[in-house]
Amino acid sequence: MSTFEAKNQASAPAGTHATVNLSISGQELLFPPLPYDIHARADAATANKQLQDFVHVATYRKDVTRKQVTSETFGPKHGAFRDLGAAIKQHTLDHLDHYLEMFVERATAAGAKVHFAQTADQANDICLDVARRCGAKLCVKSKSMVTEETHLLPQLQAMGVETVETDLGEFILQLDHDAPSHIVTPMIHKDRRAVARAFERELGAVYTEDPQQLTGIARAYLREKYRRADLGISGGNFLVAETGSLVICTNEGNGRFCTSAPKVHVAFVGIEKLVPSYEHLGVMLKLLARTSTGQPLTVYTHVITGPRRPQEHDGPGQLHIILVDNGRTEILKKETREMLRCIRCGACLNACPVYRKIGGHAYGAVYSGPIGALITPLFRGLANYPDLPNASSLCGACFEACPVKIDIPRFLVQLRSEMVSRKITKLSDRLFYRLWAWSLGRSWTYRIGGWMQKMFFRAKARQRGTLAKGDPYRSRGWLDHLPGPAAGWTSQRDMPTPPARSFRQWWNQERSSS
Repeated sequence: MSTFEAKNQASAPAGTHATVNLSISGQELLFPPLPYDIHARADAATANKQLQDFVHVATYRKDVTRKQVTSETFGPKHGAFRDLGAAIKQHTLDHLDHYLEMFVERATAAGAKVHFAQTADQANDICLDVARRCGAKLCVKSKSMVTEETHLLPQLQAMGVETVETDLGEFILQLDHDAPSHIVTPMIHKDRRAVARAFERELGAVYTEDPQQLTGIARAYLREKYRRADLGISGGNFLVAETGSLVICTNEGNGRFCTSAPKVHVAFVGIEKLVPSYEHLGVMLKLLARTSTGQPLTVYTHVITGPRRPQEHDGPGQLHIILVDNGRTEILKKETREMLRCIRCGACLNACPVYRKIGGHAYGAVYSGPIGALITPLFRGLANYPDLPNASSLCGACFEACPVKIDIPRFLVQLRSEMVSRKITKLSDRLFYRLWAWSLGRSWTYRIGGWMQKMFFRAKARQRGTLAKGDPYRSRGWLDHLPGPAAGWTSQRDMPTPPARSFRQWWNQERSSS
């Protein structure tokens, strides 16, 4: 199993900052051999101090900003606003066939060509056919999670179409042959030094760590690509059914260039991105920006309705919208439909303590974090990703952060239950947890188990010299290593020993003395 390695800080040249060195390509990061085992990448991530710092600091700040901005904007009505966003998305999903028909009718009337793709390969084939027909040689591409799903870029390049990612983060990842590790901020695992090295190596630029100069280098390089491109590809944040409009939200302006300068525009959009009308779109835009980046609104909110009209001076002559299923209709069944409310804001990733520790690449798929742990097993098979439903503490932070109130912890528990019923989990695990549940369900076995655990842990702590001396009722020790199956728990943290006096003993003693 390929893993990503960290360069040792001590071995880094003077004046540099150690960085994450990916020993696997972006394709292998997002599409590893199946079934996928998370342990190798998770172990490498938790052992990587720099990765921990990058991801934790960035996600913590985003999470704090989200809480501040939503509190200032919505105040006590924030919960009601989340309810409204959830209701809009749920209503649209409940009547998806109706709104899909409406969208296709209105978008076609506006001059767009709408295509349906049941699979990733079908979506890519449609795009490749469009590129072939228009004789495309250079494609500029805006950030799109759906094209990451379908793995479009290598196929365009294989047919001779130079394809350039224009979102700054995605552009840097493309230069490094890396893959995004966050839904909103794809290069959250890198810093400006990594960017400087990539620009020096790939673009021949003078090494600089100044953010403004780095931005200027990227701008100068990409502007020429925009001018020459004959094909533009984008994703879509929302689709408005009543007008047949495509909505793209960005903060860099690259989405506007990709969809305005080339003569042909192709948009890859999941079928779940529909909203009924502009009235509903306004609600979703407020939730998306505030929850994702802490802004009142994204800098560029681009609403596209059809291709360029005769009286207009810019814009594409052709607009192709590819509505992608790729497993979504399987999730559309009633018991899992709620998951498709996701508006890809990334808030659940920023709030998740597990994501903060292991980063996005450890999840082994396009979508990481809590929402990825849900939809990836459903998109690509639960048996292929048996670790993801367990990659959560079930603390509920993701549900609290979600602007459309997807109950992620509840669905993760459901997936865990399904794994047991389908016997996807190991037989040894099923027997162990069945025995554990049996012992917890009886008071006498619970008391015996608690006593044995206390005696074992405290004896181990005394043996290692970590059990503090003093009041035997209050003294606690620590274990930095547990044997057997419990060893994983202490691989990254210490285990506190139980106190000499249990809660039951304390309760009985206090009650008898009162």
